Amino acid sequence: MPTPPNFLTRIAREPVRTAIRHWVLSAFPRARSGSGGIDYDHPHGDPGLFGPDSATWRVHSDFPGMLAGGLAALTLQTLHPLALAGVWDHSNFRGDLVGRLRRTTAFVGGTTYAPRTQSEALIEHVRQIHTHITGHGEDGCPYAANDPALLTWVHVTEAYSFLQGYRRYSHVAMPADAADRYYDEVRRIAEALGACDVPASEHAVTEYFQRIQPELAYTERSRVVLELLSQVRLPVPAAGLSRDLFLLAGSALLPDWAVTLLGRTSRQQRQARLAAHALRSIAPVFRAALKDGIASRACRRVDMSPEQLQHWE
Repeated sequence: MPTPPNFLTRIAREPVRTAIRHWVLSAFPRARSGSGGIDYDHPHGDPGLFGPDSATWRVHSDFPGMLAGGLAALTLQTLHPLALAGVWDHSNFRGDLVGRLRRTTAFVGGTTYAPRTQSEALIEHVRQIHTHITGHGEDGCPYAANDPALLTWVHVTEAYSFLQGYRRYSHVAMPADAADRYYDEVRRIAEALGACDVPASEHAVTEYFQRIQPELAYTERSRVVLELLSQVRLPVPAAGLSRDLFLLAGSALLPDWAVTLLGRTSRQQRQARLAAHALRSIAPVFRAALKDGIASRACRRVDMSPEQLQHWE
């Protein structure tokens, strides 16, 4: 596996901002207004589900933290046998893992920054999909994607990982109450999907992870999914290097109990720390290259300067 600093050497050989912008938009294309996708530009003044003063708009605006956090969340989710069974039985992750990542990215971005009507339509669309995802785990226990407890698990792993990614890679200091504000805001999405007893503070998330650990396990299915993730080829130049950087930087965000459960070696943990340092070093370049992303478009929709997302009240 290439060492993370090699990634820095490669991108330094070409116009960095242009290259990074091309890579990101190739891997995670964004529909423009009028193309049949989400219209982030209209209607004027619509704050969406959260609005420009929210913690959610700030945390989710940081691309490096969100991508590394998303990969950390996927890793955590493989540890819940019933949640993993739904993916195993109903998802085309073996042949289209990049497509799954894109759909997740589109849902998070849409529910964060799209106008309210479009955000609510996204949530309803996912709710309808969940009604068809049922089955039995390896131990014979039934599962359903609309099970409130499973929805809570998926939500908490994502929210926790996105927040840790922001803390690690954004270079922006958070106020003392920002984490609690963030968890309290984003639980609305989980509850709209049907989740129950969703943690609404950092302390509640910590307690939730403590309670659920007896239900978790690193299984052969976990190993297979994570192996596929480690080999995914993003449709961008230097795909292997960028994948390794973000996967390892995502691993650096995992809680200690998950690192232990996954059996990560000392060498793997050192690689994760190196990748975290490398990603934090180049994170400002990503932000400079993606000034016209969906967060910026949402800001302009509500007459707010996108630069304000770099500041907390």
